[in-house]
Amino acid sequence: MFGWAVTFLIVAIIAGIFGFAGLAGTAAGIAKVLFVVGLVVFLVLLVTGRRPPVL
Repeated sequence: MFGWAVTFLIVAIIAGIFGFAGLAGTAAGIAKVLFVVGLVVFLVLLVTGRRPPVL
């Protein structure tokens, strides 16, 4: 989850540098959502004492 958030953040930064404001805003929004979802999942797993599945 955090890997995808970082990926979208990098896409947003690169799009912002090249002037694609719409794409940069969308990618930044997706990165924020993925980060928050990843953080919530992490906290739930931390509180319940469960470990994420091993791939």
